[in-house]
Amino acid sequence: MTTYPHTAALMQRGTDFLGCETAIMCGAMSWVSERNLVAAISNAGGFGVIACGAMTPELLDREIAATKALTAKAFGVNLITMHPGLFDLIAVCRKHGVTHVVLAGGIPPKGSVEAIKEGGAKVICFAPTLALAKKLLRSGADAMVIEGMEAGGHIGPVSTSVLTQEILPELAADHLIFVAGGIGRGEAIASYLEMGAAGVQLGTRFACATESIAHPDFKKAFFRANARDATASVQVDPRLPVIPVRALKNKGTEEFTAKQREVAALLDAGEVDMGEAQLQIEHFWAGALRRAVIDGDVENGSVMAGQSVGMVTKEEPAADIIAELMSQCEAALAR
Repeated sequence: MTTYPHTAALMQRGTDFLGCETAIMCGAMSWVSERNLVAAISNAGGFGVIACGAMTPELLDREIAATKALTAKAFGVNLITMHPGLFDLIAVCRKHGVTHVVLAGGIPPKGSVEAIKEGGAKVICFAPTLALAKKLLRSGADAMVIEGMEAGGHIGPVSTSVLTQEILPELAADHLIFVAGGIGRGEAIASYLEMGAAGVQLGTRFACATESIAHPDFKKAFFRANARDATASVQVDPRLPVIPVRALKNKGTEEFTAKQREVAALLDAGEVDMGEAQLQIEHFWAGALRRAVIDGDVENGSVMAGQSVGMVTKEEPAADIIAELMSQCEAALAR
């Protein structure tokens, strides 16, 4: 870290909080952010985060154990708030002494933040608005990730550049705020650190790391794509609160539109309630993402990617990605 004095100074709060050398978190990408990538990022000085997604407690138990076998460094676990077994997953994290739990996908259910903190872990939440960020911090969140709509996967409606201007001046002095969404180069990291961010989170840049188990065809789709290919899904029915998802446009994108119509019809017929409807949508994404990431079906699967995908041009080790981001950031701050 001695080679990045300006960056290290501005990241100090973030690195102290995360317990790592560089305050660069890896976004939790289902099927991608598993033991290999998480350990590689943590070993390289960043902060890897396991994407629990739709995993059962048993699967998460094995994944955490396998990650610990590959790294002695700190890493976190990302849990989806609407997971029916959320409290069992929290117990698994506690059993393994996981230091940081990231809660994503909605307002944390009653008692979940407390349950995590009772186990001695820090809680990181997502906030798409200033009001919600304040509420979550009051409710016990130790840090926030503010993620703009340029990100891949599930996204909010506001761009990173606007969110950071709204939230950082208000909260960054007294709270730990990490910025995510559309970050592909170190110069962008420098600007957010100067605005008061404690660190950043990137997903898309790491999806094609050498250590990522994503299928070669999934990675090739990233290398071929430019920013405008990563489009947000459309909401078919206003009653179905579907969080839009950003992915590379393909047949799978169209299939999601059809899936929404199918679930909306079930909702109309009273065959499912809203919670079940949302879970069906989530399971659709888990399956579609698996087809693309694991099976390499980039036509029919979901190739979730952020708009920074145009900056992903080759497969390279996670350590090289972090080193490049840090040197770009340092050069920008030194100027």
